[in-house]
Amino acid sequence: MNKTLIASVLAGLLAVPSVQAIEIYKDQKNAVSIGGFVDARVINTQGETEVVNGASRINFGFERELTHGWNAFVMLEWGVNPFGNSDIVYSSKFESVQDDFFYNRLGYAGLSHDKYGTLTIGKQWGAWYDVVYNTNYGFVWDGNAAGVYTYNKDDGAINGTGRGDKTVQYRNSFGDFSFAIQTQLKHDDFLMDESSGANPFPPRDHAPVTGTAATAGTATKVEFNNTYGIALTYAVSKDLSLMAGYNYGEFEATRADGSTFSESDYIYGAGITWGGWDNQGLYAAANVNKNEFHDTDNLGRLIPESYGVETLVSYRFDNDIRTFVSYNLLNAGDAYEQAYGGDVFKRQFVVMGVHYIWDANTVLYVEGRKDFSDFKGAEEAAMELSEDDGIAIGIRYTL
Repeated sequence: MNKTLIASVLAGLLAVPSVQAIEIYKDQKNAVSIGGFVDARVINTQGETEVVNGASRINFGFERELTHGWNAFVMLEWGVNPFGNSDIVYSSKFESVQDDFFYNRLGYAGLSHDKYGTLTIGKQWGAWYDVVYNTNYGFVWDGNAAGVYTYNKDDGAINGTGRGDKTVQYRNSFGDFSFAIQTQLKHDDFLMDESSGANPFPPRDHAPVTGTAATAGTATKVEFNNTYGIALTYAVSKDLSLMAGYNYGEFEATRADGSTFSESDYIYGAGITWGGWDNQGLYAAANVNKNEFHDTDNLGRLIPESYGVETLVSYRFDNDIRTFVSYNLLNAGDAYEQAYGGDVFKRQFVVMGVHYIWDANTVLYVEGRKDFSDFKGAEEAAMELSEDDGIAIGIRYTL
C-alpha cells in the first residue's frame, strides 16, 4: 500500500497542526489507525473562571489497497467533551457549548491514486480551508476573520468553508502545484426564530433588527442548497507557499409577508505561509479575504459584506518552547451600518501564547487574548460579550 500517499491525503483532509495516529491493525491489504487528542484547559474570560473542553476529539482511519494503484480510505472523527457543558462562548460556538459527550466532526470515504488524484465524499474540511488554515494554529482562540467558522462561530457546515456537510471533493497535484475543487450536494431548509430578535437576514426596509417581533420584511424561512469551492496552492520553495481560493453559494429567503428574495454567498482571498508550525525556528502566515452574505455578527445577523485579515507569527526555540502572536480583523463596513440602523461591526483582537512542547504528543500552554473590537450601536453590550479579553492555561495530550 502506498502509505505515504494515504498519510498525506489524510493529513491534508484532517487539517490539524499535527496529525498523529497509532496503527492498531495491519495486514497485507488493510490498515486501521486511531488518533485524536484530549485538551483540558482553565479559562478566565467574561467574568468567569472555568474548566472547559479544548475541542478534544477521537478519530479512526481505515485504509485498503486496491488494484491498479488505487487505494480506498475512510475517516471518522467525533468531538469528545469529557468536561461537561459550558455557557462561555469564547471561540467556536460549535465546540465550546456542546452538551453531548460525542458529536460529529468529520466523516468521509475516498479513493486515491498517485496519478489520478483523490476523490472524497462526506463531511470534511472545505477547499477554502486550504487558503486560510495557516493562521488557525492557536489552541484557545480560533481565527474568526477568515470566513471558516461561519454563522456566528459555528463549524462552517452550511456554506462549506469549514467542515462542510455533504461535500464531494477532488484533489490532485502536479509538481509544486496542487488544487482542490468541491461541491456540496445538499438541501438545507430552516426556519428563523422570529421572537429572538437575532434574525440573520436584514429586513427589506433596512430597519434595525432589534425588536422582539418579526416585521413584514423579515426573513422567516431560508433555503440554502448547493455550494461550490476551489483552492490553489503553489509551493514556491520548501518554506514558502502561496494559496488562493473562492467559495460560492446561493440562498433564498421567505419574508413574513410571503415575499421572497435571494442572495449570493461568496468569499474569495489569498494566503501566504513561511516555514512549518511544528518545525524549529520561524513560522509566519497571513491571509486576506473579501466576502458578501457569508457570515453573521455576534447576534446572528447576516453581514452584507466584509473583509477579513488574519496573521500569525511564531518561533520554536531549541528548548522546545514555542511563542506566537496572532492578529484578527473582520470589518463589516458601511453596508452593515446601513442595514442595521448605524450599528458597527469590527471584530479585532490579538492573541499571544507560549507552548512547551514536552514531546511530540504532549503540550503545556498558556494563551491570552486582548480585544480591540468596535461594536458601537444599540447592541454593543450583547456584541461585546463573546469578544472579551481572556487568559487560559491547559494541556493537550495527543494519542
